[in-house]
Amino acid sequence: MDREIRERAESLVKEMTLDEKTGMLHGARLFETAGIPRLGIPPLKMSDGPMGVRHEFEGTRWKTIGHSDDYVTYLPCNSALAATWNRTLAGEIGSVLGEEARGRGKDVILAPGINIKRSPLCGRNFEYFSEDPYLTKEMAVPFIQGVQLFDVAACVKHFAGNNQETERLWVNVEIEEQVLRQIYLPAFYEAVTKGGAMAVMGAYNRLCGEHCCESRFLLDRILREEWAYDGVVISDWGAVHHTDRAAACSLDIEMSVTSDFDAYCMADPLKEKVLSGEIRECEIDEKVTRILALMMRLHMLDGRRKSGSYNTDSHRRKALEAARESVVLLKNEKGCLPLQRERLRRILLIGENAERLHANGGGSAEIKALYEISPLMGLKSRLGGNVQVDFVQGYCSCGDIKEEKKQGWQETSLENGGGQTGKRETKDSRLEMRRRELRLEAVSLADQYDTVIYIGGLDHSHDCEGNDREDMKLPYEQDVLISELLNVRPDMIVVMVAGSPVEMGAWIDRADTVVWGWYAGMEGGSALAEVLLGETVPSGKLPETFYKTHTDCSAHVLGEFPGGEKVTYGEGMYIGYRYNDTFGIEPQFCFGHGLSYTTFEYSALRLERESGHIHFMIENTGETAGKETAQVYIRRGKKDAPLQELIGFEKIFLEKGEKKEVVIEIETVTAGCEIRVGSSSRDIRLRCEG
Repeated sequence: MDREIRERAESLVKEMTLDEKTGMLHGARLFETAGIPRLGIPPLKMSDGPMGVRHEFEGTRWKTIGHSDDYVTYLPCNSALAATWNRTLAGEIGSVLGEEARGRGKDVILAPGINIKRSPLCGRNFEYFSEDPYLTKEMAVPFIQGVQLFDVAACVKHFAGNNQETERLWVNVEIEEQVLRQIYLPAFYEAVTKGGAMAVMGAYNRLCGEHCCESRFLLDRILREEWAYDGVVISDWGAVHHTDRAAACSLDIEMSVTSDFDAYCMADPLKEKVLSGEIRECEIDEKVTRILALMMRLHMLDGRRKSGSYNTDSHRRKALEAARESVVLLKNEKGCLPLQRERLRRILLIGENAERLHANGGGSAEIKALYEISPLMGLKSRLGGNVQVDFVQGYCSCGDIKEEKKQGWQETSLENGGGQTGKRETKDSRLEMRRRELRLEAVSLADQYDTVIYIGGLDHSHDCEGNDREDMKLPYEQDVLISELLNVRPDMIVVMVAGSPVEMGAWIDRADTVVWGWYAGMEGGSALAEVLLGETVPSGKLPETFYKTHTDCSAHVLGEFPGGEKVTYGEGMYIGYRYNDTFGIEPQFCFGHGLSYTTFEYSALRLERESGHIHFMIENTGETAGKETAQVYIRRGKKDAPLQELIGFEKIFLEKGEKKEVVIEIETVTAGCEIRVGSSSRDIRLRCEG
């Protein structure tokens, strides 16, 4: 902490009463602390924001205010952003979020989420970057730096070991310390040391018996002492349980979901313990000093603060750019893509996700999007009136269930007794009948169009805070629908929109063309349409392993997920591709996979040991310009070590026929290592000894 800032903060603390100090240490409204008007100290205002600044709530209850001034730019989810493998874009999207947060009058934006994707079933995976700590930190650092350009603090979350939603408030996570430090902490370390994150959010769960927001091991020993972090630590909402433990560790602010603000652990109970002598006031002073220092860094006290803005043209353009680079072409075996625009006459879109909007779901990631372009709108707006684009729903999900309730059908549990069973069975039978009707309609129409595109996947009933999925299966009987459609139209293009991988085994071998979209923001439908039509050459790469089934994931084979009161990370270092590659388990699509409409050739790898750089050439050998992400892996050759680990990557643009040298700085390598360079974790093109 800058000495001048600290001295100014300490001077202010001396002028405060105990009530004023404790008022800064806990929520006084759902998303802000108390200010001290007589000293010119404003409240600290926070907002959720992984995909945009969340809508406004009333101060004392979870009820939206409902005005029109909190519509914002809807950004691609972190999984989509990670799929770009583009550090520059990560920084630019971060700057959009920071500028919009400041434009909405926020001081702290509760983003980014940087937890490691341990299992594909975690409900919040769409908010996180990757299963890989290196890719996560490489995307998170520029994102954080971009946010903080606008006098807004990025609050990285959730520190640490928060890798599931099941029993998230109480589950005790057991991780070996070496694994914790090599897999689950590196992104946090880089976020605060290199990224300069001004705030960190503690996690809900317990780690080795301690609640993370009360953990001396995490917050004192690692964060403050080892990493020399002098920023502010904020609890997740409702993650503090004991006044004395919270006061004794380096937690600074307690936030929660209830409106009894004075009863929070860090409110009146803390004041009483200070007055009784159980807690020293100097411990409180240190917390307040850090909060004041944050305010000074954000220019909250000196009148020199940036104003920010939101819903600007430049923000929308940047959202589109990120969405374009996030689209992953998984299969294109017969070259059906890109579509030849001049040959298109009649297109049929099948699947609810062709029309579904996603911005207003997912839990704390929900926002009020200024607009959201669906895939249906994206295609129709580009093709114009000379091409007929029709839509049929194909399957039904939550929207139909809501409609059923309007008709008087009641959601009841079979466990409520025999008197309710009939109602449940009636509802289920009508829902099944509706799905068959929709399926029959789609299949009967499929052979009447020159182009058929299926757009399905998940929605925020499945990718959602507070819940984990039971498996990776597609919901709403989509496997049956896709299979029947492929019987009629083997040339059908399959598009998946989701934040987490899904099982594809029922139909993947018969689908020649598969595209993966994400919750890609307000321009997601535009970006998808551009890729399908060849206006944008796909360049996205998977930031996580797409398993054939969740039982191929190490967390479910060697460890526990979701576990009970305790979950043991028995898989250790073997997470994601590290496990699959080491033990020869074939994924559906591997980490780093992503095709293009052009081809790239790698050559001339050499390692400069003294400088720590590797050099190689990439040539665009295809028929169109495109972007390629070259990935560098290391095989350490040690016993009990993963087969390979990502240690570098670079995304480059090449015109048709162009050849460029790529130079990547890598970690120091030792004798016996092998450097591998390729287009994915399982498409290694070049090798050399370390």
